[in-house]
Amino acid sequence: MLGGLRGRVVVLAAFQVLCPKSIAAGVPQAQKIYETFEPKDVAVIGLHATFEHHDAFSAAVLKAFIHEYRLSFPIALDQPNPASPIPHTMDRYKMRGTPSLVLIDRRGYVRKHTFGAVDDLRMGAEIGALTQESDQAALAQSSAA
Repeated sequence: MLGGLRGRVVVLAAFQVLCPKSIAAGVPQAQKIYETFEPKDVAVIGLHATFEHHDAFSAAVLKAFIHEYRLSFPIALDQPNPASPIPHTMDRYKMRGTPSLVLIDRRGYVRKHTFGAVDDLRMGAEIGALTQESDQAALAQSSAA
């Protein structure tokens, strides 16, 4: 899924429409990131990650939420995992809940993984730093992590 975004910093922002912290912090932050950075440098991908009340959510509910909150970044609907209450993408990225944010550098390495609200200024600085890294610096940083 994310292979086509190589060469850009990727912000994977997981949220849930019934999660107060997602609505208050995670979703607005993802929209700000999307509006602030050039799409050629930073790709923002939203992920509606339902790990409870699966039957209450559908693509139609998510579409209404996107419209209501005037979100303009792409958002995927994570799929339930029959083997776990944690949906597939959340499980793959080892997310503990929502909101969660994963920063992936231009080479495709996960560089930050957060759970809960993160300060906008700090996140913007970290994303900005990743956009400025040379390939050599990104490789050295990924090896150290």
